[in-house]
Amino acid sequence: MKWIVLSLTSVLLLLLVLASCGPEAQTGAVFSKYSAHACAAPSPADTLPPNRVGKALDKVKREESPASGVPTDDPAADTQRHFLLGKFDPAEHPDFVTIAQPYANRPGLLMQREAYAAFKKMADAARKDGVKLTIISATRTFDYQKNIWEKKWSNLQTQVKESKDRALKILEYSAMPGTSRHHWGTDIDLNDLNNASFKSGGSQARMYAWMQKHAADYGFCQPYTAKDEQRPTGYNEERWHWSYRPIADKLLQQYEFSVTDAMITGFLGAENARSIGVVQNYVLGVACKN
Repeated sequence: MKWIVLSLTSVLLLLLVLASCGPEAQTGAVFSKYSAHACAAPSPADTLPPNRVGKALDKVKREESPASGVPTDDPAADTQRHFLLGKFDPAEHPDFVTIAQPYANRPGLLMQREAYAAFKKMADAARKDGVKLTIISATRTFDYQKNIWEKKWSNLQTQVKESKDRALKILEYSAMPGTSRHHWGTDIDLNDLNNASFKSGGSQARMYAWMQKHAADYGFCQPYTAKDEQRPTGYNEERWHWSYRPIADKLLQQYEFSVTDAMITGFLGAENARSIGVVQNYVLGVACKN
């Protein structure tokens, strides 16, 4: 009899947990950390296959993840996080290659091997249609992005006094160090850095039309489209910026899971990362995502 009572109690508890898996769970009506674990979908780190930038993150409960930028004791997770933040040397990374001319406008630019191979196919196809695609910026390390950011920070010092306002001004087109997709070796800038050039009548209008029609066939997309209901936050439109999705989409998922605003440090104005919500509003504020 005692066994039956315990069994009925267990069944009732199970039903209570399962009940919290529906829409009402979002209201907090029947919600606890136990039902949350029962209902939660697998984390990106649990579902992603091994990729070319190192081992996938081990299974880590979200409540055990560092909330203040303190690294974990997991070397693999820390290595992956350093990659996502651009804190590594791509020239020493086995999956990065140098972009050859005529695909780049200058020597020394680097890109992930798979993304580069896809780009070359795309550029060769474009050339046959009379369109030239030239990479003018590719992989950037944390320090490279820091140099870009801090130059703009200093240049705006007299014009924009308030620290947060100055950060938001720079964020119209430039990423905080540690938050740029250029860290990953999947993203490139093509031909020009002026949106007007890509519009009707501009010198890059034909190129942009070609990319809109064909880029997806080679795995590329424009992450920073014009802001609208689908992309209300993030950087302003950048018609020159293109991303290789087969790798970048996975890295974006890992970034969302493993990087917090508190980890965005080490440069002038970094204290604004939290109040701005730079991870949610800028890193995740892209058109290229599932």
